[in-house]
Amino acid sequence: MQNDSGPLVLAFSGGLDTSYCAAKLAADGWTVHTVWVDTGGASDPDRARIRAQALAVGAVHHHAVDGRAPVFDRFVRFLIQGNVLRGEVYPLSVAAERTQQAISLVAVAREVGAAAVAHGSTGAGNDQVRFDVALRVLAPELRILTPIRDATLTRPQAIAWLEARGLPVPPQAGAYSVNAGLWGTTWGGGWTHDPWTGPPAELLDPPSDAPAPAEIVIAWELGLPTTLDGAPLAGPALVERLGALTQRYGIGRHTHTGETALGIKGRIGFEAGAALVLIHAHREIEKLVLTRWQTFWKDQLGRFYGDRLHEGQYFDPALRDIEALIASSQQRVTGETRVRLAPGRFQVTGVRSPFSMMDPAVATYGEEPRLWTGDEARAFARVAAIPSLLAARAAAR
Repeated sequence: MQNDSGPLVLAFSGGLDTSYCAAKLAADGWTVHTVWVDTGGASDPDRARIRAQALAVGAVHHHAVDGRAPVFDRFVRFLIQGNVLRGEVYPLSVAAERTQQAISLVAVAREVGAAAVAHGSTGAGNDQVRFDVALRVLAPELRILTPIRDATLTRPQAIAWLEARGLPVPPQAGAYSVNAGLWGTTWGGGWTHDPWTGPPAELLDPPSDAPAPAEIVIAWELGLPTTLDGAPLAGPALVERLGALTQRYGIGRHTHTGETALGIKGRIGFEAGAALVLIHAHREIEKLVLTRWQTFWKDQLGRFYGDRLHEGQYFDPALRDIEALIASSQQRVTGETRVRLAPGRFQVTGVRSPFSMMDPAVATYGEEPRLWTGDEARAFARVAAIPSLLAARAAAR
């Protein structure tokens, strides 16, 4: 029989599920170390609240890890360069964070000599797969404990368990779960379980005090954003500053319904203005500098890449191969995009690059060819019709 004692590290968010896990594991005899990974979207008061909650529910030590740069460098860069939107709308706000949280969890586990790791995932969501796969790949020698999943505990039951022991229940624990990070904020539970139910007010209308419409300029080098309105910024800082701006406009609020890692349908609400602006702006500059078939294959592989990351399979070597192709395709994705922000919406209004393939010396679309004659164009169109002509004749026979 395995001994439930000794050091254990718990992936901790400060929410209801992980608060229950910390308290339950401590009650079972474990020396609980909570690990909170800052993946963006947190303020100093948030950090203080999370630390206080961890210690109040039984942690002997709380570890705060800054994961914003690793999340950007390891994941977000390829989500931008690959134009990854699941279901054509959702920018995978959570998947990258969970894998980085698991990586950081293992690092702390080894620092403290832990015998086990734990997370607060339920048995019905994607996060359990993301955590379990990463933990088994990175630290197969460690036990994985999942108190919520093992007990099939509901949110009301977790609240009642904490209250019965006089332990603090996080604010809004009974409503729905909110995950804020560098690449966006997601809402799960409650209204998301009924696909006919509309989202709450904070996901519907733009703020009543939204600023007047304005344009911003994003500079790009090798397919990554480097400056915002002329101010050089590292990746995470640029995303955070753009996210704060889009939030003021209420940009990037949507719902997404799609496949989960378990094969069932799931639905979330999300606000990811920075992610959507950057992906759409990046796609527009790519259209200017990449060939047709570069774009075609990037789109196919980017979609596959996003699907595997979403389902917790980041460590599949195929993803390293796809990252290599994506990085190769970005050698000329350099220039600027101009984006107009308005309450509730945005539009890419201009793009330029020293590697632009839109060359007026060759032709002006719809008006004047300079590299070929009218007779050559007529011959090209005649030859281009051959496959369809042959198919039509075969069908007529």
